[in-house]
Amino acid sequence: MTPKAPGLAAVLVSTLIGCRTAPDAPVHAHPAAVISSVPHTASLSAEAKLASMDGRTALPLLPMMANHQKQNMRDHLIAVQEIVAAVGAKDFDSVSGSASRIGFSAQMGRMCEHMGAGAAGFTDLALKFHHTADKIGEAAKAHDSESVLRALSDTLEVCTSCHQTYRQQVVDDTAWSAVTNAAATGPLHD
Repeated sequence: MTPKAPGLAAVLVSTLIGCRTAPDAPVHAHPAAVISSVPHTASLSAEAKLASMDGRTALPLLPMMANHQKQNMRDHLIAVQEIVAAVGAKDFDSVSGSASRIGFSAQMGRMCEHMGAGAAGFTDLALKFHHTADKIGEAAKAHDSESVLRALSDTLEVCTSCHQTYRQQVVDDTAWSAVTNAAATGPLHD
């Protein structure tokens, strides 16, 4: 006879208790309150440790840029969800509308160039994502569900390739200036 596995509630409780990082934080404290009680240096060393384990290329961004990029990425995911739902309903006008949010525009192109100024190859991959997404709208105009899904798959392939290649690295103004100047003029020399 095999012993019973611990119940889900017991596993969750033991996990939560084992993960407490602030000794004087109440068990019911909001996670943000617990994190804010951790000394800043501990947080920095944890972030450095994570960065050292992540072999992807750092994409240096100012805090505002990193936040803006994350907001765009979340909207891209919503657009993908809307496209899938609209294809299922054969609502090709909605497919086109959602696809236009992830497709190429001059404004999107400028933003990709600015975001990628500190990491070689990022801008090209970001622009490829948006140009590939344009094919979703083209397929929707033809009312071709299979072509929409193929174009969506191709778009997501570029998306996942970018996420497998790059990770955000939030930097201050001094580091941003140094890395973007180095990217524009070549490596800095001593």
